[in-house]
Amino acid sequence: MPTFTTTTVMSSQSNNLSLHKLKINPKTQSNIVTINVGGRIFQTTDQTLTQAGPKSLLSQLSELNQLVPHFIDRDPDLFSILLSLLRTGNLPSKAKSYDLQDLIEESKFYKIESLLVNSLSNPSQFDPFNLQKTVILPLNSRDTASAITTTPYGSLHVSHGSKITSFDWSLQNKSTALTQFTAIDSMLAISPNLVAVGATDFSGLQILDLEKKGLVLETLNWENMTKSGSTVQAIGSSNDLLFTSFESTRRNSNSIVVYDLKTLSPVTEIGHYEIFGADLDSAIPATKLKWVESYNLVMASGSHSGPSGVLGNVKFWDIRSGCVVWEFKEKVDCFSDVTVSDNLSSIFKVGVNSGEVFYADLRKLGSEVNDSWVCLGDERKVGNVRKEGVGCKIEAHGNQVFCSKGGDIELWSEVVMDSSKKREEGLPERVFRKNLMGRVKDMGGSRVTNLAFGGDRMFVTWKDQQSVEVWQSSVMGS
Repeated sequence: MPTFTTTTVMSSQSNNLSLHKLKINPKTQSNIVTINVGGRIFQTTDQTLTQAGPKSLLSQLSELNQLVPHFIDRDPDLFSILLSLLRTGNLPSKAKSYDLQDLIEESKFYKIESLLVNSLSNPSQFDPFNLQKTVILPLNSRDTASAITTTPYGSLHVSHGSKITSFDWSLQNKSTALTQFTAIDSMLAISPNLVAVGATDFSGLQILDLEKKGLVLETLNWENMTKSGSTVQAIGSSNDLLFTSFESTRRNSNSIVVYDLKTLSPVTEIGHYEIFGADLDSAIPATKLKWVESYNLVMASGSHSGPSGVLGNVKFWDIRSGCVVWEFKEKVDCFSDVTVSDNLSSIFKVGVNSGEVFYADLRKLGSEVNDSWVCLGDERKVGNVRKEGVGCKIEAHGNQVFCSKGGDIELWSEVVMDSSKKREEGLPERVFRKNLMGRVKDMGGSRVTNLAFGGDRMFVTWKDQQSVEVWQSSVMGS
């Protein structure tokens, strides 16, 4: 007596599988899966469908009996693109002919959007030497961008005035949330929807849910000795910790508070200074915080402009001991901006006087060798009174360093040298080379105000421009 099996009919109105029994004689078991999508027949394998992940509808199909084609009432052309994605991990070249939003919606139906994200906005695809300006994202506001922050796969949040405008990883969907701030000075993405924000004229660090129109989930404050409010000077993070630089509203004390990133509970406090008299070193709060994973240290930097010029310091803190393990005191050609590269084991700065890029080798950490900056440009400009570096920005990403000077963006990379050539301290000689990414002529001479990186993109904002410029190193389907 013959046995019977079932065929699956999937409606485009629902992601649920509905089974209709048909009397069909079974065939020999095979790993080939036949799918009817919108009237077109596709054949693939169980192994390919399982690449979609256990929660995907396609993975579920591979687990059902394969005696007749499973019918899915969806667009067969779009399914063909997504099937190629499952087979190779990349989109085919013909994907460029389709609207990205259509592909996104289709990937959501099959529950494989994460694979699409991984193909189109993967950080590993970032190619600094192949960056091209691809799009301008308007903010639809009179205010220019004050801070930007990204997620690893390219979601973008931009603060302008009292608002935060968010773009998803595809840059296709935009939303704007209104905050309690007059202007936001510091912002850090905790997740695609959560951000930590603060300002130098507003007390407390706020955790906002941008998916819920900027709902304040929590406000974190620093309890200083004078019981006054605490404004936020900088925000940073590691994989597990959130760092916040606070200054009392009376500007007579400052500190860096470390929080657990998941619970937002305070873990420890470092760099607590009470300011007495004319102690300028103590009076400088940290205005930039960067985590250095390889060394388990947090870099805290800040500067102050006074009668004798711009003074500053760069400190590397060991959170466990609460001690400074390395420090630069900046008196000659203080940094206009400073960053650290874990990949290159170096600190980089752009001098406020010279406008030149300098580096210091982190591998000398703790040694008796003189911890001095090495100028990568014209060292004669160090004593420049014209302050050519004012407003310059510098950020490290991957194995490169990006520095803005006016309307230009410089790309610095290390050149691999003969390891047998060593300096006196026994370390190989290091050489960095500069590439000029070019001036944006249509910006009317504006200078860069923010540089950020996410996915395979670089994001740039400009003074007096109500938009964000996107530089991308890969194109869909290429």
